[in-house]
Amino acid sequence: MADLSRRRFLSSAALLAAAGSLPTPAGAGAPDAATPPGPPPPPPPGAFGTGAAAPSDVTVATIAEAEKLARVAYRPEQRLLLVESLGDQLSWPLKLRKVPPPLTLAPASAFSPLLPGVKAPQGRSRLVRPPAGTAPVPDRDEDLAFAPVSDLSRWVKARQLSSVRLTRVYLDRLRRFQPRLLCTITRTEELALAQAAQADHELAAGRWRGPLHGIPYGAKDLLDTAGIPTTFGAEPFRDRVPDHDAAVVARLREAGAVLVAKLSLGALAMNDVWFGGQTRNPWLPVEGSSGSSAGPGAAVAAGLVGFAVGSETLGSIVSPSIRCGVTGLRPTFGRVPRTGAMPLSWSLDKLGPMTRTVEDAALVLAALNGRAAGDPGSVTVPLQMDLARGASGLRVGYDPAWLEEKDAVPEDRAGLELLRAAGAELVEVKLPDLPYDALLPILLAESAAAFEELTLTHRDDALAMQVADAWPNTWRAARFISAVDLVQADRLRRRVMEAMSALFAKVDALAGPALAGPMLVVTNYTGHPSLTLRTGFRRITEVRSDFAVKEPAKLPAPARVPHGISLWTRPFDEGTLCRLGLALERQAGVWRERPPVS
Repeated sequence: MADLSRRRFLSSAALLAAAGSLPTPAGAGAPDAATPPGPPPPPPPGAFGTGAAAPSDVTVATIAEAEKLARVAYRPEQRLLLVESLGDQLSWPLKLRKVPPPLTLAPASAFSPLLPGVKAPQGRSRLVRPPAGTAPVPDRDEDLAFAPVSDLSRWVKARQLSSVRLTRVYLDRLRRFQPRLLCTITRTEELALAQAAQADHELAAGRWRGPLHGIPYGAKDLLDTAGIPTTFGAEPFRDRVPDHDAAVVARLREAGAVLVAKLSLGALAMNDVWFGGQTRNPWLPVEGSSGSSAGPGAAVAAGLVGFAVGSETLGSIVSPSIRCGVTGLRPTFGRVPRTGAMPLSWSLDKLGPMTRTVEDAALVLAALNGRAAGDPGSVTVPLQMDLARGASGLRVGYDPAWLEEKDAVPEDRAGLELLRAAGAELVEVKLPDLPYDALLPILLAESAAAFEELTLTHRDDALAMQVADAWPNTWRAARFISAVDLVQADRLRRRVMEAMSALFAKVDALAGPALAGPMLVVTNYTGHPSLTLRTGFRRITEVRSDFAVKEPAKLPAPARVPHGISLWTRPFDEGTLCRLGLALERQAGVWRERPPVS
């Protein structure tokens, strides 16, 4: 209807313009020569509301200066015409601000990681786990704290370990290590002990909800929890208390999991700095844990929770997983619903598990899978995993150029060799030479729209980080991204999706450095799933930071820290991702080592 109306309007305007330029046919109501001419007809309305003159503070000089921001060049007469016609266009932002949308309102358009004509996998969900272990329940609380969910689940199910005992272990560790790590915003002790007692009661009655039954976990504090503060890690929201649980929190409750803490995140999902300080890396507490899933990364690494749920828009699961040495599974865009999660970028945000092992990540993802009302980007696609199979027969692509990037390290190549040793076939591939960083305006514009109110009211001044690459400044700068350039970035996005589709026609998966090369940006914008896991260790001599630091602080002595690589597969093929990741994890044999802060 709207399109039809617009076409009619433009057609009418064109007809009016044409009528004013044609001679009047003879005998068709031509005015009498003796009749004095009347006033000239009004000019036709301008297309798209461009008829009114610009306000007095917008001049030809203003246009000339604005051209520098848009990287265009107009002629003097073109600038004059713009000043004569921009009035209505400049009024649109003011009209929009009179009806500010709630933070929960998503745009009308929804991104899909599937190209037109490509169908998602069909059938029923199926998760085949590897053979069960036979490890006995540890006597020491510390050993319990670092056990994987796969073991904890079997002990709890067999009633060899009570959920209440396990929950008390984690609550105690959260209290003890918080001063050193600053990874917790809110401990949920009362709720956790009640949920743990209920889990034990149900098991005693013969009811087992599944592998997460009775397992304590932490949620990144951008996931709503009814009656419990959800602060986004940001000063303007530190007193925010939602009325409802996020969809993933509700699903984990139904799975029998026990919420022990709301974990820290960099303010409004950037970096590792929140209103309580900087979350620390358990392996090297002098540096941050990286962000924005800073708390989940640190808490899992330090054995403060059984598992955690993080989020990623552009590296927020991957980066802390590398820094803290945990396993981070970023699912295909849309597989896990974001209803009740803080929106940052509607076409990029993803929620996913952060765990100690690949099997743990698969177990958590199985509980989170499927669409939910309130998230137009979410879908229900079966999760089909067979973790009992190895990597043999899988073709894994990599680009040698990724290993030569400035941020690549020798341990990245070692990770690829572990894949080969695990039975995968390594295949050289190459992505097209495209300006992948030109996709960034999509994130900047969407996030600036989500938190426009903070920018317009200057409440963003309350955020601790006020450097050039922090949100307050980037959101101000986003006002100068042209709508035309934003559409062109979206068209580039489709082109990159097509390039990735062509690549995955040749290989089953891709592997490479987690933070070097284009794949972090590429796969976040295309919506492909990612698995990041520890494959070894390396030594560093400088303190690392999420921000561009001109002179990184030198360490008094080289520090040994975990390192890993990332794997990527086709949309909704997390089965191949975890199958390959489990083989790599076993080949590396390093996931059990604990950080000094433990």
